[in-house]
Amino acid sequence: MVTMLQNRYVRAILLSGLFLQVGIWVRNFAILLYVMDHTGGDPFAVSMISVAEYAPIFLFSFLAGTFADRWRPKRTMVWCDLLSALSVVAVLITFMLGTWKAIFFATLISAVLSQFSQPSGMKLFKLHVPAEQLQAGMSAYQTIFAIFMVLGPIVGTFVFQQWGMEVSMLITAIAFLASAGVLYLLPPDRVEAGEKQDAALLAEMASGIRYVLSNRVLSLLGACFMAAGLGMGMVQPLTIFLVTEQLHLPKESLQWLLMVQGAGMIVGGALTMALAKSVPPQRLLILGMLGNAVALGICGMSTHLWLTLLAQLVAGLLLPCIQIGINTMLLSYTESSFIGRVNGILTPLFTGSMVIMMSLAGVLKPHLPLVVIYVISAVLFLIGLSFILPLYRLKEGKPGPDAEQMGTS
Repeated sequence: MVTMLQNRYVRAILLSGLFLQVGIWVRNFAILLYVMDHTGGDPFAVSMISVAEYAPIFLFSFLAGTFADRWRPKRTMVWCDLLSALSVVAVLITFMLGTWKAIFFATLISAVLSQFSQPSGMKLFKLHVPAEQLQAGMSAYQTIFAIFMVLGPIVGTFVFQQWGMEVSMLITAIAFLASAGVLYLLPPDRVEAGEKQDAALLAEMASGIRYVLSNRVLSLLGACFMAAGLGMGMVQPLTIFLVTEQLHLPKESLQWLLMVQGAGMIVGGALTMALAKSVPPQRLLILGMLGNAVALGICGMSTHLWLTLLAQLVAGLLLPCIQIGINTMLLSYTESSFIGRVNGILTPLFTGSMVIMMSLAGVLKPHLPLVVIYVISAVLFLIGLSFILPLYRLKEGKPGPDAEQMGTS
């Protein structure tokens, strides 16, 4: 762990992620609570928040991933953070002029830009973190997400209730600018040997598709992504109704469920980091998919707060296994020159399926009991698990030469 943190690229990406999480959680909770108040808890309006966040991933991920393979990663990430900050300021001005629905675009624009930034961050990991530290690095990165599963709802709710939407959006913009500043201090991007800038865009996209189809590991990951996306999309926009209808608690109590899940993620991330050298990523992924399927089923059927919290804790403990397993396998079995395109192909399989179900969630909610929706979601996770089982005994390997792993600090 100490050796990994001596790498300046790891430190910069972790600190950048810290600032981004502050901005994202303040923004997301401000928008959620504002829309709940402004619409009287309309399920369709609430589900549209999630659609605004995830639809751009489906629509732009492959194209953005192709450009991310062409462009230099540090410069791409800095520009994306700067443009995200500017977009938040623009939306804030529009909101102050009286058009409240403009707040959806803060999430929408940021989600589009993240499609260029996220694969660039993974490429920096691939190029500058030694192979044996990749899983530990992913664990540390996901632990930041876990910490904000605990702190994010508290901070986001507090900022909104104390100072309102305007201050929340301003804090979001400042956080994005801070992330850009941290990344700007990294050394200039190096030009990779054999870098080609003149290849046809469509040809590069086609080669990315062929690359994924020819790689059994990536193909099975894609099938798993799709099933998990369908399952996650069914419940993602409706968690707040789990609080208000199933448990009969006020909507603000959502933060406590997320805090328990986040606490589990922190512990789970630490455990996964400790097991990084001894447990292959595909086994982590299998464990995480199975555990979250069980937890979803319990959440849907439970009418007792303690049981729902226990299920949230279990889901939190095992969620890092999914995230770290997926990211480690993607990095381990993909050449650095294809990172953006592979990410741009696999991610839409997950998010596209998720967005479809998110769009339907608000429509299905009045016609299906919440317990039925959660049980169907759990079954879809089990279907996704079935695609990963053939990889259980897979030997760890590398797709490209060791020279790709720079490990420089």
